[in-house]
Amino acid sequence: MLSRKWFGILMLGLLTGSLILGNAPVEKTASLKGTVTDSQGNPLPQATVVLVNLNTQVRHTVLTEKTGEFVFEGLPSGNYRLKAWAAGFKPVVRENIRITQGKIVTLELRLQPGPAHLVEEELADLKVEMPAKEGVMGGVVGGVLGGVSQASYRTRPGETPAPYYRPYHNTEEYSRIYENIFLPALSNPLSTFSIDVDTASYANVRRFINSNQLPIKDAVRIEEMINYFTYAYPEPGRKQPFALYTEISSCPWDTRHRLIHIGLQGRKLETEELPASNLVFLLDVSGSMSSPNKLPLLRQAFKLLVNELSPRDRVAITVYAGAAGLVLPSTAMSQKDRIISAIERLNAGGSTAGGAGIQLAYKVAEENLIPGGNNRVILATDGDFNVGVSSTSELVRMIEEKREKGVFLTVLGFGMGNYKDGRMEELADKGNGNYHYIDNLMEAKKVFVDDMRGTLFTIAKDVKLQVEFNPAKVKAYRLIGYENRMLKKEDFADDRKDAGELGAGHTVTALYEIIPYGSEEEIPSQKGLKYQQTHIDPKAFKSKEILTVNLRYKAPDANKSRLIRHPLVDRAVSLDRASADFKFSAAVASFGMLLRESEFKGDASYERVLELARAGKGQDYHGYRAEFIQLVEKTRLLQSITSKTE
Repeated sequence: MLSRKWFGILMLGLLTGSLILGNAPVEKTASLKGTVTDSQGNPLPQATVVLVNLNTQVRHTVLTEKTGEFVFEGLPSGNYRLKAWAAGFKPVVRENIRITQGKIVTLELRLQPGPAHLVEEELADLKVEMPAKEGVMGGVVGGVLGGVSQASYRTRPGETPAPYYRPYHNTEEYSRIYENIFLPALSNPLSTFSIDVDTASYANVRRFINSNQLPIKDAVRIEEMINYFTYAYPEPGRKQPFALYTEISSCPWDTRHRLIHIGLQGRKLETEELPASNLVFLLDVSGSMSSPNKLPLLRQAFKLLVNELSPRDRVAITVYAGAAGLVLPSTAMSQKDRIISAIERLNAGGSTAGGAGIQLAYKVAEENLIPGGNNRVILATDGDFNVGVSSTSELVRMIEEKREKGVFLTVLGFGMGNYKDGRMEELADKGNGNYHYIDNLMEAKKVFVDDMRGTLFTIAKDVKLQVEFNPAKVKAYRLIGYENRMLKKEDFADDRKDAGELGAGHTVTALYEIIPYGSEEEIPSQKGLKYQQTHIDPKAFKSKEILTVNLRYKAPDANKSRLIRHPLVDRAVSLDRASADFKFSAAVASFGMLLRESEFKGDASYERVLELARAGKGQDYHGYRAEFIQLVEKTRLLQSITSKTE
């Protein structure tokens, strides 16, 4: 037992300790958590959230999870300011958030569509305080890429910094477009190009506009915008895969000029004519695909396609993330439930081994090749290949080799922020396939249901157009769009030269703006040549033909091309008497030139585009032309707002 003396000392010590602890309590901290969603309540993964302590000016930065959730823990008491943003959305700010010891503050942040770029205020918020690490010099590091800031950091001696998290980067990529210029018909009588049935540019431009921002200029490929829509061209005969159509009238944006409309109508295949399909779905399930407009939309799109396939078709599913893998071996449509189940189980995670995934997909397609059938890999991705065989040139060589073995490639683009448009367009071009951008479920329906036969079934390959202009009628001409589809004149008759493919029932449209012969308008010329002079054949003045369209194509399984010729006579049809298709295609072309701020847009205006589009709306069974009119109206508003704030 303790003596009274020791018991008293012990009690005094305990009492003294209690007093000391009472004078120096352990500080309690608090937490702040929340969710970031879009205007429809869908979670926004990888949104950037910055929390600033207004007392100490210390910044904390985090990225939201794929559920849109974020959390800040271990926060000292005080007043805070929070800002959240994501590419394609307006920032949201919450001022004077009171953080109290031991409490959890919860916020729900809903972002509205808006400009993807960050202003100086947002860039400043990304200067996150963090200590210098081994091998890393202190100081401000970073820059601006694609209009969105890369994080920077600073260090201060003796300071305890906030945690550092690498924020979201906008790394979308688009190939540079150099617009076609006017060429003199006397010295350049031949215009040669490969057809293009891709529609990705229009859907991508629509995504920008529906996010309340004007599209990047190089995202606007005018030929893909025009070819997004179908036109009422005459049907081809049974012995031809397609028919040629031509029309000429006044140019809406420059009344001194004429506009030429050239159309191809692919033959429609009846159900009994469709070959059996051996399809391999190559699906990107990397971490960059976790957004709601990527993998979740991809799953919905491919389920729509599976429901359209016939009992004779087969489907295999390969995926790629950190590594490539076979999710489903080639499976008959009699087991459709098994195919649907495999699609539904897909989840995102890991980096992107795109090259390895393509190699595996082609291997599976070749192992299950159907002679005379539709053998095709369908690649769905945001294009962000960053592991494995990733260079575009390596992929192109492999894809070109596989197309010669009868396996074609269709490419579908999804999402935003890290979208690689130019790469995917080139892969589809070299793979004898087409390229589409899926921005919503209705676009998936258009590609996989409404246009399914054109998307999957090729009726002609290596389709080239060569237009010969009569210099006695045409002073100069300009092809609108098709800048990355141009060919040398010698390529037209060279059957080794790859060109575009035409799907069943597809239409292809091309527009030429011409300056009539005799115009005093100045154009580039080749005057002053030392060794030769070019003269017009006197017979050309007697001809009524303004041009001749020459077309070459191969059957899907052939190596030798066939030739079709179609002359055009200018019958002086005024614009008000032109067809609805002529007016509508001209409206789309002038809209594209306005978006690109083209030097050739002439007197084009959004009001004139709307007038032409409404006059050319026609029957519009699916409502696509009505949607175009709404996009133009919205763009006009965006343009007026932008011009007033500059």
